[in-house]
Amino acid sequence: VVTEDQANAEPAATTGADGAGSPFDLTSANADERLHIDPVPEAVEALEQSGFDPVQEGKLTVAHSAYEAPLGFLAEDDNATLLGIEPDIANLVADGLGLEYAPENVAWADWPLGVESGKYDVVVSNVTVTEERKDLFDFATHRNDVLAFSVAADSEIDSIDGPEDVAGLTVVVGSGTNQEKILLDWFAENERNGLEPGEAVYYDDNAAGQLALVSGRVDAIFGPNPTASYVAAVGGESKVVGTLNGGYPENAQIGVTTAKGNGLIDPVAIVLNSIIEDGTYAEALARWDLEDEAVAESLVNPAGLPRP
Repeated sequence: VVTEDQANAEPAATTGADGAGSPFDLTSANADERLHIDPVPEAVEALEQSGFDPVQEGKLTVAHSAYEAPLGFLAEDDNATLLGIEPDIANLVADGLGLEYAPENVAWADWPLGVESGKYDVVVSNVTVTEERKDLFDFATHRNDVLAFSVAADSEIDSIDGPEDVAGLTVVVGSGTNQEKILLDWFAENERNGLEPGEAVYYDDNAAGQLALVSGRVDAIFGPNPTASYVAAVGGESKVVGTLNGGYPENAQIGVTTAKGNGLIDPVAIVLNSIIEDGTYAEALARWDLEDEAVAESLVNPAGLPRP
C-alpha cells in the first residue's frame, strides 16, 4: 500500500551540473522516494505454486541496461544506483511478489543470454514484445512503446514522418533494437524508390550520440521517446521532430521479460494489474512524466511484432 507521504511526494529538482534544470532528482536519494506496496497475496500464492526458484533466495534479480533518464540510468552522484521508471516498476513487482528488489546493470546485448540462462530472473529494460523474442521469453506488458526522431535544436529539419524524410540522412540508432529495424527498412525503401538510402550510425552510449548530434556529425537520433523528450527539455540542444509507435506500422508494447516457461510471468502480471487497478502504477509513471505511455492492462504474451 502506498503511504500518503509517498503518494504526495514530488521528485526534487536536481542542482547538479549534469542534471541542471532537470525536473527530476538524478541523485541516489531518488531511490529512497520510490513507491512501495505490500505483497499481493494472489501473486505470492501464484509464485509459490509456479515452482519458480529465484536466482537469489528471497530476492528478485532484475537486469537493467542503464541508458538515460527517465527510463533507466545511473545516479549522477554515485554512478551506481539505478534510477528511472524501469527500476521503479521492477521494485514494485518485487514488492508485490514478496521479494527483495536486486537490480543489476548489464549491457543491452547481454540481457537475453543472462535471462535465458537463469543469471537474472527478469529484465526490465524497454524490451518490446516481438514474436521472435516470444520463442525464448515470456512478457507481461507495462508500457506502450513510443519512439522519436531528434535533431539539433538549430536543424532545418522540422519533421520526420516517413522513409522519404530520412533519405540521405545519417541517423544514430541502437544496434539490435526495433528502431534499427524500422530505420533500415526505411533506408531500403528509399533505395528501391531511387532515393538516397541514408546511413545508420552506432554509438556505445547515449551521451556520445547526443554529442555527435549537437556537433553536427550526424543529422538525427532515433530512439525511445521518453529519453528524447527529456534530453530536449532539459538540455535545450535538441528537438523532437517526429514520433511513432515502436511497432510501426503495427502497435507494440514494452514488457517485463522472463525466460520462457519458467513460471514467473503470471505472478508478475498479477502484480502489474494490481498496481494498475489501485493507482500505484499511474503514480509511478507520473514521477517521471510518462503518463502518456500507460497501459490499461498488463497482458501476458500478447501478439508481438511480426517476425523479420
